[in-house]
Order: sequence, then structure tokens, then C-alpha cells
Amino acid sequence: MLYPENIQQIAALNPDYLGFIFFEKSKRNVIGKLKPTHLPLLNPKTKRVGVFVNESFDFILSQSRDFNLDTIQLHGEESPILCQQLKRNGLKVFKVFSVDDHFDFSVLNPYKSVVDYFLFDTKGKARGGTGKQFNWSVLKKYDQEIPFILSGGISLNNMDSIKDLEGMNLYAVDVNSQFEIEPGRKDPVQLAMLKEFLNLV
Repeated sequence: MLYPENIQQIAALNPDYLGFIFFEKSKRNVIGKLKPTHLPLLNPKTKRVGVFVNESFDFILSQSRDFNLDTIQLHGEESPILCQQLKRNGLKVFKVFSVDDHFDFSVLNPYKSVVDYFLFDTKGKARGGTGKQFNWSVLKKYDQEIPFILSGGISLNNMDSIKDLEGMNLYAVDVNSQFEIEPGRKDPVQLAMLKEFLNLV
């Protein structure tokens, strides 16, 4: 999310989470573009997620206080120690892993005690935002010990495939580029349709 009036529109749909990207190489970067005072009041049930890539603990904590973030999504090579530090400061932690057909799920083990959820995204050359779906059948190799969030190319066209994940420890779906009018501006009509569909699953 990047534009105050659009944030207001999407917040009216009462999503579980709204994401704000603190990564200067991203087209959706909020640093220097969105001030905390620009944010509308949100339903207390809607949590604010800050997305960071290989940032320091001090920077993440500072931004979390300024923007009243509830949750931190770590999209780089962050250590389990950093995850633990953030949790000790009252923040929930999503740790992102980029998945392809050859992903080794054993790399998750050091993080299991220090994250709230894993987020599985499509592996690409850039950091996230590929708009492409990875092979979800790979998730059958995951032990399902920690709930996970599904990301990567999710659209209204592949919603039916989510039903194939029944029985897995799927916590939520993370949508982005497929529901955008432009980078950082989400389509409220499409998101309303998505919410309706997910309520039926």
C-alpha cells in the first residue's frame, strides 16, 4: 500500500493485513513517499505489516514505531537471531522463503522457534513481485509444523487451485501485483471479489 486514499478504500474491506514495503529498490517503497500521519485509522482487526529486506534491527524497530506496525515480514537473508529480537519487542514475524521445484525445506528448521509464520513466495531474480506462481505441489514436502502464508502470482484465475492445499497448514494468502491498478495502488473491486471467494473456501 502506498496511496492514502487507496489505503482507505482497501481498509474498508476489513482485510486481515495491509502491507507497507520499506525497501528502496521496490516500486512500492513507502520511504520518503508515505508519512505515518497520512495513514487513515484502521479497524483494530486489520494489522499493519512492514516488509523489509536485509535491514538492521534498529531501522526495523524505528519504522515499526513510526508506522505503528504490528508485524514484520522479512524478505532477505535475515538470521534467526534478528527474528528473535523482533519478537522480544512485541512484533510478529513472517519469514519469507523463495521456493522453486528444488527448494530444501530443512533451511526452515533454525527459524521454527522464532517466527510466527513462514511465507512461501516464487523464486525469481528480483526480490518478490514476480507475479508468477510456483509449483504449489512442492508444499507437500513441507512438514506443516509452522503455519504458512502462500504468495506468488495469486489471482482470481487460480483461486480454485488453493482448494488443492486442503489439509495443509495454510494460514493466509498474500496478494499483490495481480490485484493492482499500478504499483502500490490496489483494485478494490477485485479484492472484494477475492474476499468473497475466500469466505466460501
